[in-house]
Amino acid sequence: MQASDTENIEEVNIGIADAAAKTHLEYFLQQEKEKAQAVFMRQPYGSVWKEFNWKQAGDEARRIATYLISLNLPARSNIAILSKNCYHWVLTDLAIMMAGHVSTPFFPNLVPNELSQLLERSEARVLFIGKLDTPIWDRLKDVIPADIDVIRFPFYEGNGNVKTGKPWEEILAGNAPLQKVQLPKLNDLWTILFTSGTTGAPKGVMLTYKAPAALLNMEKKYNQIGIFNQKDFQFFSYLPLNHIAERMIVETAAFFTGGTISFAESLEKFPVNLQSVQPTIFMSVPRIYTKFQMAILDKIGKKLNLLLSIPILSGYLKSKIKTGLGLSRCKVILTGAAPTPQALKDWYLKLGIELREVYGMTENSGGCTLMPAAETRSGVVGRILPEAEVRVDETTGEVLMRAPWTMTGYFRDEERTAAVLKDGWLYTGDKGEVQDGYLKLTGRVSDTFKTSKGKFISPAPMEWFFAKSIFAEQVCVVGHAAPQPILLIVLSEVGKHEDQEKVLANLTATKNELNVTLPSYSHINKIVIVKEDWSIDNGILTPTLKIKRNAIDNKYDKYYEQWSLSQSDIISF
Repeated sequence: MQASDTENIEEVNIGIADAAAKTHLEYFLQQEKEKAQAVFMRQPYGSVWKEFNWKQAGDEARRIATYLISLNLPARSNIAILSKNCYHWVLTDLAIMMAGHVSTPFFPNLVPNELSQLLERSEARVLFIGKLDTPIWDRLKDVIPADIDVIRFPFYEGNGNVKTGKPWEEILAGNAPLQKVQLPKLNDLWTILFTSGTTGAPKGVMLTYKAPAALLNMEKKYNQIGIFNQKDFQFFSYLPLNHIAERMIVETAAFFTGGTISFAESLEKFPVNLQSVQPTIFMSVPRIYTKFQMAILDKIGKKLNLLLSIPILSGYLKSKIKTGLGLSRCKVILTGAAPTPQALKDWYLKLGIELREVYGMTENSGGCTLMPAAETRSGVVGRILPEAEVRVDETTGEVLMRAPWTMTGYFRDEERTAAVLKDGWLYTGDKGEVQDGYLKLTGRVSDTFKTSKGKFISPAPMEWFFAKSIFAEQVCVVGHAAPQPILLIVLSEVGKHEDQEKVLANLTATKNELNVTLPSYSHINKIVIVKEDWSIDNGILTPTLKIKRNAIDNKYDKYYEQWSLSQSDIISF
């Protein structure tokens, strides 16, 4: 027996004996064997839920893997996925792993030039195309390269009718299930996740199989989130599966726990699907929780505080609201991707719903800090996770972290890798302070701009302050080369339909409340209410709905001087 053969056998044996050395693919194979008939995934088709057990999922994934192997691609080839969340997305991810390749999933709401750029940058050999909104598919179908192998998912009613590529059903019928899965080593490349890119071109974050193994095993050991502290594991998948949070908290966690993943059918059906599932763990972005809040206030209005103060009604009302939201069984409710206003967290606490903040980024697998249960602190984004280290650069104030689950670098981009990975530390790009084991964020290094007075402005804290207003949907502080910072704001649906004098009074009061906490050179001078919503289509938002500051400046900077000289403190544009 050769030395390399011995090493391979030892790697597999370790994977079976030592939980810390098992990849999430091995956990899937274990569930496939031990929970063959248990429900693994649930896909909604209108009012009907189609259920798939672990054995069925394994069979389909193995057949797709057999086909991928038949393509005779080089080992560890990059394979792209372009689809909204669905049953077939997870099967594709499994098949790619089983065949010994690397998944490079994309956001399902790209514009044509973004898809062309990502296909080129990822060097993808195969492209899986699945569930896409009809307008999105109509604008993307003409940019699919002719020399790439395309596999299309079965048609999902109400979505784009993809005709390009080899049909999924044909592959299932023509290929036997793969018997010998190519078990990866922990240091093998697992996935390349392209960031949504608020500035510059998207970066391909490379994560090995060690990343999810280290992060989830840390969770098993310390029970920080509470994922494993349950009897029934019900996951609800609707955030893009190529986003690191969904990949870890839903897909990978389901492999580890043997839980069930239920999908949202569409954005319109999301509230109904969530209410039907009543998951035990749920994660969302602040914007969704704000929309939930607005829906509740729209139904109950000013009576809410009164009703909650009446003991005989309070418990009933809280239970009814939780059930209506779909959170009646939820043991873990997380919020992340952007700082959550304390006022919003306090409002939910009155309903008996604790929003626990998570802070992380794709580069560290989404794991840096977490707000402990029942220990909510104002002004911080959580306590530093066990097995993670965080410090702040004394010169720049930048937050640095290191952990066993950080990326190995950016794909084919040594220059940008060297800029953020130094001596084992990940330079996050965020500015902050460490306080008694908790992390407080104070802004973004790259967002800082200089006014015409030569003063540097950090816009993020100002924006977070304004986010507490229910009249604000999107906010961005600008003012490069202007005398004072200017706040651009897109009103929420509540703000658009509320009495405008009330809205203006609220915004003015919020501005005054903020300004007294700032040095005079940082005072917001003008508020500009922007009538055009910022969206992916008009190029202002990334696929994860973050604001592209360079796009904001490109669109509005010619007006900064004019607005600064205006006699009005609040301007409509």
